[in-house]
Amino acid sequence: MSSVLNEFKRNQEIDISNEGNLECEHCKSGNTIFDHATGEKICSSCGIVISVEREYIDPTLNSNTNVSNMNLGTPSSLAHHDRNLSTMISYSNVDADGVAISADQRSAIQRMRRWNKISNNNRSYHRNLKNAFAILIRIKDKLSLSDTIVEKSAYYYRKILDQNLIKGRSIKGFVVACVYASCRELNIPRTIEEIAEISNADKIFAGKCYRLLVRSLKIRLPSIDSTFHLARIANNARISEKTLRHGLHMMSLIKDDPISFGKDPCAMAVAVLYGACLEKGEKTSQSRISMAGNVSVVTLRKRFLDIKKIFPDIPSGPYDK
Repeated sequence: MSSVLNEFKRNQEIDISNEGNLECEHCKSGNTIFDHATGEKICSSCGIVISVEREYIDPTLNSNTNVSNMNLGTPSSLAHHDRNLSTMISYSNVDADGVAISADQRSAIQRMRRWNKISNNNRSYHRNLKNAFAILIRIKDKLSLSDTIVEKSAYYYRKILDQNLIKGRSIKGFVVACVYASCRELNIPRTIEEIAEISNADKIFAGKCYRLLVRSLKIRLPSIDSTFHLARIANNARISEKTLRHGLHMMSLIKDDPISFGKDPCAMAVAVLYGACLEKGEKTSQSRISMAGNVSVVTLRKRFLDIKKIFPDIPSGPYDK
């Protein structure tokens, strides 16, 4: 424990020196402090950084440490209404040096606090972003989405808000549309019905918002690959790895066949997985797989008939009682 403390002290060690060739331009003081961790020479009187020696690196620091970014705060993010760049005025009546603020300055600082609080909530633009990003963070937590999808969704929502397309429409519907568009762009197997159900939004209106989003922003989204849905459906239906791999092989052959064009990718994945179970002799039911893929049993049967045209050797499974 003592060795760790000694290393920490060496990291935070500073040198106080009086160099004649360095003088603070602000207070004309020659007393400087050298910080070994960042390579900065600081005036001990007013606290201004006089010079920075970026080539200096303390040998006790980790080799992966980026010296230029050591003193930065929280990174900026599009998923916050102020992009994490807002100024917060503390409610403590002391300054940065810990000295109590005088009574004459206290009223002025209180007025600054009040106007800072009002300015953050005064515009309807910022209030709209606060409500939308609260829904976005909730969807992220429930669906375990990555930060990349959240940032992309926030970018799309800001573009929609700047074009004034949100006026008269549901905030929640457009948030669902932005998340779905981001998932499609990054090939994440999430359906708009699933996202709408998580956020308690109307899936029909969310679909309208999605089409308006794609048309207004001229987004070119890649076609949905049914292969990405197979692993998720097999996981939910508890299908074995052997059957899943056979389903992936079948899907690679079906994708190039015109019979799969224009079909629901999730429904095709459910039907292929059901056909793979029949070929490998794994016992399962149509209702179980259709429930795992969030499609109806009727849809599963229709897509299964299409798959049998490509693979006629697949045995026919009995319909569920």
